[in-house]
Amino acid sequence: MSRKKLVSIVLAFAMSVFFTGICFAGTLSEIVKRGELRVAVQSGAPPYAFIDKNGEPAGSMVDFTKGMADAMGVKIKVLDFDWDGLIPALLSGKADILAADMTPTLKRALKISFTDPWIEVQPCVFTTTGASFKTLADVNKSDVTVGVLLGSTGETIAKKYLPNVKIKSYKGGGRMIVQALVAGHVDAGVNDDLAVLTVLPDFPPNSVRLLDKRLGQGKDPLAFAVRQDSDNLRQWINLYFKTVRSNGEYDANIAYWLEGIEWKKDH
Repeated sequence: MSRKKLVSIVLAFAMSVFFTGICFAGTLSEIVKRGELRVAVQSGAPPYAFIDKNGEPAGSMVDFTKGMADAMGVKIKVLDFDWDGLIPALLSGKADILAADMTPTLKRALKISFTDPWIEVQPCVFTTTGASFKTLADVNKSDVTVGVLLGSTGETIAKKYLPNVKIKSYKGGGRMIVQALVAGHVDAGVNDDLAVLTVLPDFPPNSVRLLDKRLGQGKDPLAFAVRQDSDNLRQWINLYFKTVRSNGEYDANIAYWLEGIEWKKDH
């Protein structure tokens, strides 16, 4: 073998090792070495993630990621972003995990890698109790304005199943749409039913109702996400959820955060 060819092979090997090292930056082993798990959330989305009365991050997904950090033996750092800043935060390396009420879609999966779904929710249309809407056909008219969250699956679903309405997009959590509805800025809203139901106790009793007919074709899954070069972290998160499902921690989280309202007193 010629000296020139040998040098080329060595350089090629060195470059492959270099780029492999880059690819593994920010994955599970790096998190453990760093001693800190960085989590991107949207804090305006109770009961999934929000800032509580003590100024601390709280919510179902926050508790799950705290459990992940404990299992890794590291500290947790919760980073708050607007919805449209979540994926860029993950891709830039600011965060290791994206923990938001995000539905895995083919378009999003071109950029990031989703874990197995941890829960399923049902998209819905909601309006004020006194509104005349009874069916989706009543809502789907050109003089009706529907509020959605910017960049959310609800926005996509509203455009697909309510093509005649005017869409008004809001940045923030699901509470923003309910506030807009109660204030009279929109005639109806689209979001997942769980996100709507959990914030209704913060508004006047019986001021908002969900239409009986749900949107879409079945339930939408929600999942955590990591960078595409962090497959070992993705697999670890899937194993984490299998573990907490088997030991009862998952059921306790869901019962406290998503099936009841006791957390409102505590947070």
